[in-house]
Amino acid sequence: MAKAKAAVSSGGKAAKKKKWSKGKVKDKAQHAVSLDKPTYDRILKEVPTFKFISQSILIERLKVNGSLARVAIRHLEKEGQIKRIVHHSAQLIYTRSTSSD
Repeated sequence: MAKAKAAVSSGGKAAKKKKWSKGKVKDKAQHAVSLDKPTYDRILKEVPTFKFISQSILIERLKVNGSLARVAIRHLEKEGQIKRIVHHSAQLIYTRSTSSD
C-alpha cells in the first residue's frame, strides 16, 4: 500500500496535461507604400550594386512594399543599370549590369 501511494505521488507531475504555447506571432511589416526622395535616391544608388536583385530582396532591404519594388526594378532595367537573368510570372531575378555589356 505504501508503494502504491509513493508511485502515485511521484507520478503526479507527469500526469498533468501539457499546456500548449500560443506560439510566436510575427509583427506586421510597416513597409513604405509610396516613394519619397530619400528612398528613391537609395534605390538608384544601392540597388545596381547588388549581385542578386529580386522583388523579395528590395522589400527586405529597403522596406518598401511589393508594388514599389516591382516598379523600381522595371525602372532600373529600362535605364540599363540592371540586367534580367530570369523572367517568371511569380519571380523576376536580375543582376547588376557589368560595363562589358
